[in-house]
Amino acid sequence: MAENNIAQTEQKILSKEEKLELLKKKNQEALLGGGERRIESQHKKGKLTARERIALLVDEGTFEEIGKFVTHRSTDFGLDKEQYLGDGVVTGYGQVNGRLTYVYSQDFTVFGGSLSETHAEKICKIMDMAMKNGAPVVGLNDSGGARIQEGVVSLGGYADIFYRNTLASGVVPQISAVMGPCAGGAVYSPAITDFIFMVENTSYMFVTGPNVVKTVTQEEVTSEELGGASTHSTKSGVTHFTSANDAKCIEDVKKLLSYIPQNCEDDAPVYEYNLSDETRVSLNDIVPDNPNQPYDMRDVIDGIVDEGSFFEVHKNYAENIVVGFARLGGRSIGIVGNQPASLAGVLDIDASVKGARFVRFCDSFNVPLLVLEDVPGFLPGTDQEWNAIITNGAKLLYAFSEATVPRITVITRKAYGGAYDVMNSKHIGADMNYAWPTAEIAVMGAKGAAEIIFRKEIAESENPEEKLQEKVDDYTSKFANPYRAARRGFIDEVIVPENTRIKLIKAFKMLENKVDKLPKKKHGNIPL
Repeated sequence: MAENNIAQTEQKILSKEEKLELLKKKNQEALLGGGERRIESQHKKGKLTARERIALLVDEGTFEEIGKFVTHRSTDFGLDKEQYLGDGVVTGYGQVNGRLTYVYSQDFTVFGGSLSETHAEKICKIMDMAMKNGAPVVGLNDSGGARIQEGVVSLGGYADIFYRNTLASGVVPQISAVMGPCAGGAVYSPAITDFIFMVENTSYMFVTGPNVVKTVTQEEVTSEELGGASTHSTKSGVTHFTSANDAKCIEDVKKLLSYIPQNCEDDAPVYEYNLSDETRVSLNDIVPDNPNQPYDMRDVIDGIVDEGSFFEVHKNYAENIVVGFARLGGRSIGIVGNQPASLAGVLDIDASVKGARFVRFCDSFNVPLLVLEDVPGFLPGTDQEWNAIITNGAKLLYAFSEATVPRITVITRKAYGGAYDVMNSKHIGADMNYAWPTAEIAVMGAKGAAEIIFRKEIAESENPEEKLQEKVDDYTSKFANPYRAARRGFIDEVIVPENTRIKLIKAFKMLENKVDKLPKKKHGNIPL
């Protein structure tokens, strides 16, 4: 084999020219990974190679590889006769849109991208450097799992990575792009990172594969059905983004990086923006006159943020809440908005967890939060109660209460019951709270409230329906508006919708030097 010839050559006393020639051979060998035929096989599957992915991610000419000549140390099961430089993962650093980024890219052409002791050591080294130097880590995952021939050593390598994922959490952004198989213990590293991307039809994630599922539960299921991109973006919520192919996936990763800072002590990039006429008349007509008629909260978002800047996260999961990044006057913000077009915008288990996770990321990395509120309450039912809507709803409440970044809420329509408190109310530390004239801030809807408060009076009246309507109108006039809350200072200002954008630009500018410290403690105990 070529590897043995090179090893024999290294043992000789070489001239300067021979040393240079040996280095060229080694570099060429490392670039080929598992060989030209395996690279061709990767392309036939519609996938890019490990190095092609890195080339798309980093700015041209900026990638510096680390550990190019590393090989595994195993001798069992004939592994000593089959070694490849790099050992199945390309690691290093470069610049993404001019900003330092650390990256590792698993090479499926080498032992199926399986993780060995040295493979893990290379990844850990990159993560350690990222934490020391305060820069994001992007992992391009394409691996068949632990290298079985190495036994517990490879399992220990996974644990070393998991430990560093945990240490790095909240210190530097961690992004995982799953671009091939990711099974067994391998799934837990992406799960700890901040965001997961998956590629449609070529990537999948699961703890146990289809064969094990069939053996244990007798269920017939394909890899795509069990853990494909569509499954995890709609059913489980494991993945935050899906892409049509490798190139689009990497493009989306680069887009996400443009909204977030390098580390927990940094601020997100600010893009040049000159104020002009910030009035958005279209906002005046979005909320329907009928309080029970739906509308799309994305239309409100588009009318507020810089044109074309909204980048939605978890788009196809828990669609009754919308979260994502945007720019407002050139500055990055995180947006959490109830979605009246789905389940009337109620909060349920999935929406609460989705929102809480996003809020905590933004707070970890100094991204200000904008909350757009139109929430009739929490979703009722045995399914929600038995699956712990109490605990899960508390996660969103906890996340907002804990956040120290600038926080602003705009109530567009309904703000009912406990959900009013949870959605970044003044009472849990929001900095500024605005309401549109269409806002209804109350314990519950007027009809339900009237039926409870005036039940006896309605029942005893000659015309119960007429009396009910009278009481509904009375309750509506008193509570279904923002002014009672404004009189108490719970709402800072009732604003015309078309002025929302300029109000928010000024408010976030005012809050940019906000300092808010939590009581001294090791860490809180979020209701997991």
